[in-house]
Amino acid sequence: IFVLGIGFFTLCFLMTSLGGQFSAKRLGDSPFTIRTEVMGALESRGVLRRMSDMLEMLMKRMDILAKLENSTDFHKGEEARVPLDRFQPAAGLMERIQAIAQNVSDIAIKVDQILRNSLLNGKVMEGRRDQCEVPRDPKYPDCAGKVEWMRARWTSDPCYAFFGVDGTECSFLIYLSEVEWFCPPLPWRNQTAAAPSPPPLPRVQAAFRSDLAHLLELIGTGKESLSFMKKRIRHLGQQWLRAARRLEQKLKGRQRDQKHILIHIGFLTEESGDVFSPRVLKGGPLGEMVQWADILAALFLLGHSLRVTVSLKELQSHLGVPPGRGNCPLTSPLPFDLIYTDYHGLQQMKQHMGLSFKKYRCRVRVIDTFGTEPAYNHEEYATLRGYRTNWGYWNLQPTQFMTMFPHTPDNSFMGFVSEELNQTEKQFIKSNKVSSMAVVYGKEASIWKGKEKFLAILNKYMEIHGTVYYETQRPPEVPAFVKNHGLLPQHEFQQLLRKAKLFIGFGFPYEGPAPLEAIANGCVFLQARFNPPHSSLNHEFFRGKPTSREASVSSQHPYAEDFIGKPHVWTVDYNNSEEFEAAVKTIMRTQVDPYLPYEYTCEGMLERIHAYIQHQDFCTTSSPPLSPKTKSPAMQSPPSPLALSANATHLVWSPSASRDPHAWPPVDSLQVWVSEPQHTCTQTCRQHGLVCEPTFFSFLNKEEVFLQLSITCDSTEYEMNHLYPAVAENVHECYLQKEPLLFSCAGYNTKYRRLCPCRDYRQGQVALCRDCL
Repeated sequence: IFVLGIGFFTLCFLMTSLGGQFSAKRLGDSPFTIRTEVMGALESRGVLRRMSDMLEMLMKRMDILAKLENSTDFHKGEEARVPLDRFQPAAGLMERIQAIAQNVSDIAIKVDQILRNSLLNGKVMEGRRDQCEVPRDPKYPDCAGKVEWMRARWTSDPCYAFFGVDGTECSFLIYLSEVEWFCPPLPWRNQTAAAPSPPPLPRVQAAFRSDLAHLLELIGTGKESLSFMKKRIRHLGQQWLRAARRLEQKLKGRQRDQKHILIHIGFLTEESGDVFSPRVLKGGPLGEMVQWADILAALFLLGHSLRVTVSLKELQSHLGVPPGRGNCPLTSPLPFDLIYTDYHGLQQMKQHMGLSFKKYRCRVRVIDTFGTEPAYNHEEYATLRGYRTNWGYWNLQPTQFMTMFPHTPDNSFMGFVSEELNQTEKQFIKSNKVSSMAVVYGKEASIWKGKEKFLAILNKYMEIHGTVYYETQRPPEVPAFVKNHGLLPQHEFQQLLRKAKLFIGFGFPYEGPAPLEAIANGCVFLQARFNPPHSSLNHEFFRGKPTSREASVSSQHPYAEDFIGKPHVWTVDYNNSEEFEAAVKTIMRTQVDPYLPYEYTCEGMLERIHAYIQHQDFCTTSSPPLSPKTKSPAMQSPPSPLALSANATHLVWSPSASRDPHAWPPVDSLQVWVSEPQHTCTQTCRQHGLVCEPTFFSFLNKEEVFLQLSITCDSTEYEMNHLYPAVAENVHECYLQKEPLLFSCAGYNTKYRRLCPCRDYRQGQVALCRDCL
């Protein structure tokens, strides 16, 4: 009985072990696992044979017991009184063991057959793995080149091994046909029919939010920059909520799809250096963080679903990138409708999304302080014409770049907000202004260098206050007669501006938010005029930035000069002492009310971002214009939708022409004007009280438009040039644009008069036409 028990226990143990080996792997899952599985199966066959041998030994011992049972000696003496039925269970056990032994023998035979077939198939598959040939399929012209690249570089990124590449030709072709799309599928691979994708879930409607607490959680902690942004959102919280309620009433329940939006602030990541966070408390530039805080607040209050990242690890996690260095594409759809990032984040996304970046880049919105002009954005053109910089050549639609100020219509104006005062606060500020008090714009000591001459003039009339950062010793660049408060918290700085009469700039920093804050608090802003205007051609600050800004940076703050102007903004030549002194004396006698342009209020920014999200679609491809050489003689050009204006000075949209109801901006806001040779389209439209609208260029890029404007064309050429469409009048040569990405409101050449698409705009909201909301 003891021997039987041990044998039965051993049998159970062996069966459990065998079952584990069989369940650990399934044969035929992948040609890359055949060797391992076959070896495992060979071991299992050995286990079955050992089991069969042990069962045979048990059978022999049971036979001995049976013989002992039948012997006469076994029943002599007292032992003869033991009932024979006590041995009957042993006999039943023997029958069971015999049955198990027979089953194990059958299993061993079947496993042997399976193994033989598996080994045969393994050899066939192994042969296929080693003997694959690169297919010659005209539908896949890049296949051979990609295989060649994989041969040389497949170990350069661990993601290739992650997808099964092992250095064999077949593994290259499997990857290039099933993960990427450069080669045709291999016929011997199991091509299971793709399950029909489920219908898209119904879009959730966006609802205006009434609480900012969850947004503060989304932003996170751990950086001074994040703390600054959260403080700003809290400080302006009530203004944001009131503005959201007003816009909700204005839209009157209009349907708005909720977008899934990723906000990746690249310049705050450790990989980009995060130079801003350590400088937040030391007078460093805060303009970018002011803008990002306001973007977050606006998107959240509009009711969209947000994810916020300030690290590369979080970005990879949210995008779902495979492990490695970013050469392999995403294998699942991007879970975001829109991605707001900056140039640092754009570079990180391209590096880690692989080929998928090209597919999804239409969803990207790039927060770009100074803008990116089309000539710098188009990689081939920038390389050929000398427009390459550190930040350009992304080949995005130029309106995907979003700027801090509306200095170039080629990009979308994102902006930021300034604190808005009610009537009571405005009256209190006016009654408490100190007419002889001036505050200097500049927190860094280097800005004060070389400004002694006009500071001395200003000191004759006004008490001068500064907010220059220092730790222990007052900066020597700040004259002794200046009352320096050191770096002030935002609330204390606002109180200083509410007392001061004058806010004076020294020419730098360019286009920051502080002048608007000062004007909103009842200050007059005095700034320097640049002659000649600053640009990448003559000033170090703009060198390397993807913008020429020719003839546009005529002062420290062009927006304040062009869109606000006197009496709130004075722009003078600081090298002319008499002009500077006269301006100071006039400003002291001038009474101004606090003023804030509508587009820099919370409601104005909410309105603008709402319109962009609802109407801007860069993922719908449009066909490029046909050049004369590619047009068929049988093709008839449709009649022009443009007509000459009543006074015959420009073209307008014809009342009889059809219009796309989904087009944005609406086409009936279009006017076509011809520039002077020395003017950009931005300047030309502004002269007529309009703004340049680059999305309308396609309506102008036609030969018949020159005829409608009575322009003589002895020849017409299609070329890549960011100044086209244009005419060289002295030689009667007309030029049309060959590359839609190069349509640009910026740039001029005295040789050309440009065709310029202009539109109207809402009062105080230059980014939107009158019917654009």
